Amino acid sequence: MLADTTKDAIRAAYARLKDGLPGFRARASQGRMIAEVAKAFGRTGGVAVIEAPTGTGKSMAYLIAGVAVARFQKKKLLIATATVALQEQLVQRDIPLYLQLNGIEAKVALAKGRGRYLCPRNLMMAANSLNDTAQMGLAGFDADLALWTKPPQARDKQALTKLRSAFDRNEWNGDMDSAPEAVSDLLRPMVTTSAGGCTGRKCGQFMNCPFFAARRAVDDAEIIVANQDLVLADLTMPGEDEGWGGVILPRPDETLYIFDEGHHVPGKAIDRGASEVYMNVSVRQLSRLGRQVHAAYSLTDKQTLGKLSLDAGDAKLQELSNTLEELEKEIRLGWLPDPAETEPMYRGSLGQLPEAWVEHARALSLYTGEVQRWLTAVRRAVVEMTDGGPTQEALSRELGIALERIGKQASCWRAWAGEDTDGVPPLARWVTLSGDQQLVCHASAVSAGGLLRSVLWGNASGVLMTSATLSAGGNFRGFADAVGLPDDAVCLSLPSPFDLAAQARLEVPAMRTLPDAREAHAEEISEWLADNLDWDAGNLVLFTSRVKLDRVLQKLPIAQVRKVRAQGSLGKSQLIAEHCADIEAGKGSTLFGLASFGEGLDLPGKLCETVVITQLPFAVPTDPVGATYAEWLESRGRNPFIEVSIPEATRLLTQYCGRLIRNETDRGRIVLLDRRVVTKRYGSSMLKALPPFERIIERTP
Repeated sequence: MLADTTKDAIRAAYARLKDGLPGFRARASQGRMIAEVAKAFGRTGGVAVIEAPTGTGKSMAYLIAGVAVARFQKKKLLIATATVALQEQLVQRDIPLYLQLNGIEAKVALAKGRGRYLCPRNLMMAANSLNDTAQMGLAGFDADLALWTKPPQARDKQALTKLRSAFDRNEWNGDMDSAPEAVSDLLRPMVTTSAGGCTGRKCGQFMNCPFFAARRAVDDAEIIVANQDLVLADLTMPGEDEGWGGVILPRPDETLYIFDEGHHVPGKAIDRGASEVYMNVSVRQLSRLGRQVHAAYSLTDKQTLGKLSLDAGDAKLQELSNTLEELEKEIRLGWLPDPAETEPMYRGSLGQLPEAWVEHARALSLYTGEVQRWLTAVRRAVVEMTDGGPTQEALSRELGIALERIGKQASCWRAWAGEDTDGVPPLARWVTLSGDQQLVCHASAVSAGGLLRSVLWGNASGVLMTSATLSAGGNFRGFADAVGLPDDAVCLSLPSPFDLAAQARLEVPAMRTLPDAREAHAEEISEWLADNLDWDAGNLVLFTSRVKLDRVLQKLPIAQVRKVRAQGSLGKSQLIAEHCADIEAGKGSTLFGLASFGEGLDLPGKLCETVVITQLPFAVPTDPVGATYAEWLESRGRNPFIEVSIPEATRLLTQYCGRLIRNETDRGRIVLLDRRVVTKRYGSSMLKALPPFERIIERTP
């Protein structure tokens, strides 16, 4: 339990917030959140899930409780977000403000993945390669070690020169998010690196490396802000004493975790364990790897590496390549995709694939494991050479990247070859056909629960998950199942601090059609928008599919189309900036967006006075992960639509509604153009779960 000194520190911090923050308003929800976070962190391994609507002041609430408890327990406070925007808000505004108000000096670090930092070694190699573009790489390099896959554009040459100049003069710290020049998709992987491509302390640029400088800052920090992907990556790395985590970030048992934007955690945890293999590409990469291995044996002047001669190693690569081709033939014989399908897919029912495919996967799992062990030794020999010059640097990088690729293959084949555990959801296993007719093999967990139970719950000193939307109208069962929440976790849904009944109304117009009549529904949406939207105001119209968004846009009168800014036509930040500029100039502007515009978008006041939701946000039924999980629930006599689909759609609907009221003075309306909330049995429960807006449900004629 919390010591009295900790409680006193929390009360004092809250008092300083009230006294020192201009325009501060005491909010019961914020006070309750502070108390619950402190209580959870006061218990070893305590877990709290808190739904805190917009306006609660949740970041300041968890800082007040979290920093005090972490300092008294001598633990690290790690805040994980899903978006760069929230990371920047915390590091640049919220945390400095909290520290300033409380007169605290504490080291704060922003932790990012390796790919978000410049690799000085790769920058030098890329810049030097510009002197020999005729060979598309550094002088004397084999084509397989070339950096440029095609001749560099003038803008790439200019960007390279500027990056190198700014970094060499210490005018830039190597954070790619603040690069002094825009970096193209072609150039970015050439000047960054992955874990596989990094040689760590063996690299001549180690002491000059932005990533390792950031790592040192994390080691020294009391408060760390990171993205959820990095935190999940760390938690799933084997740590000390046969535990998990603590490799990139502090050890879980020495850390209090706060997952802000926590509704993203289940999906990100599932993605973390997903794997895929592009069959043709993998065979080509093995051929290229063979030539690079030949270069490694030649460069190191060794007869054997990893206990294998070059001929024996070649044979292992050929064995792996042959088995990949055999599996591809087996799949093509056993599966004839429907030519009418735009994205053909074969999904194993309950994750079960044909036995002939599984047999090949078992062999591939064995062969990839053998190649991994051998290739690790080959790369180590290259890395540990002295004075190997630029060839050594390039080979070290390429062999490391190849090792990562083999590792991803191995995880897919292990998943295909393995047997599912009784009583828990099976893995999803499926095959797709890409646009260029290439077979792609996939595997993924269907629930984050198993992963988080093994690496987070019970290992962390304490965990808070918070977001504006985690429940379905206060019911946390769906979220609890999705993350495998411990039975003793505290789940709390806080009321909005705004007077939503007075500030907003929810309208359900008398639509003639339902969304399943796609063409007719798109036609009616465009009619409703043309006739009923205030085109001289700020509006947000949300769609569940790009097809319907485009169809509605095609059917709108040209005068209205000119006032629409559709997602995808420009970058998101530029679209929003232009929208805001037009509203401020009194011109009126309407944003058309998909799911990513339905959350995290902050358009207060006149920037958004109407939110139109064209369709209830049910998940796509063809999603192989969701479909496998639904099958498993059905096999156990459960109803996936009631247990998963409705709660998740309700949570997303609440999230979309949250785009409207951002502060106490906002006013506006939310319009739902989907009559299923009235005509379907589940609709009334969804409406009931939404915040207490004034409701106007039109009757159909």
